[in-house]
Amino acid sequence: MMRKNLAVFFFFLTIYFFGQHKITGKTLSENDMIVASVLVVNISNNQKVYSNSLGEFSIEGSENDEIRFVKKGYERASRKVVDVEYPMNVVLVRIPEEIEEVEIITTTGDLAKDSKRLTKIDKKEQLQKDIGLPKPPEKPREVPAEVKKVLLAAAFGNVNVQAVYDLISGKSRRQKRWYKYEDVQDDILWIRKRIDDDDFVKDGIPVERISEFLEFSFIIKPEIRSYVKAKNISRVMFNLEEVIPVYVDRLKENNTKSKE
Repeated sequence: MMRKNLAVFFFFLTIYFFGQHKITGKTLSENDMIVASVLVVNISNNQKVYSNSLGEFSIEGSENDEIRFVKKGYERASRKVVDVEYPMNVVLVRIPEEIEEVEIITTTGDLAKDSKRLTKIDKKEQLQKDIGLPKPPEKPREVPAEVKKVLLAAAFGNVNVQAVYDLISGKSRRQKRWYKYEDVQDDILWIRKRIDDDDFVKDGIPVERISEFLEFSFIIKPEIRSYVKAKNISRVMFNLEEVIPVYVDRLKENNTKSKE
């Protein structure tokens, strides 16, 4: 009986893999201009590729598969595979850019601190704007498998063997934890590149504890990370100033306890 079940399983698995075709196409803008480096994802089998410098892509798939197209600055697009032999040319619609809002910041009353915050400039960002350098590409990441998505796909006959393995082996869970850790470290690095260590040291935070302090700040005031994402260094500094006394007091308490 077990041999018969295995034979049936491998039969359907063979049909699944050999039933795949190469879906080709091109990613274009509304003005028929090439849009390169578009993430192309086959939702049905979790295959992922990027369109090349000519906007061309080739991905494994079958009829009725859903192909999704993702590119920063453009609206997400989805297409159903109707004919595997017919090229799939996709037009991506650019998202209108919002005008940066004018932010009114309250002052602390300390002229030295307020003037420093208000005149703080992100030199790296300013240089990119001045010479027209493009921003670095987003970090490519494999999307962790989700139980709900795997079960839903299986209900419609689309078995994603790799996704099932990722869930069973715990790879998906480890990926999520690692991505969270990476994001926190990236935010810490972004701040440290823009605020001198001396600014923290003079307020009572040792150099070796600056990263620890920033991670502590993210817990006390989660909104700081949203300002990091918005590249708003002035707002980050204002919020960090509120957390510094709390952290320094805890350091003093810990030092007192360790001496007792």
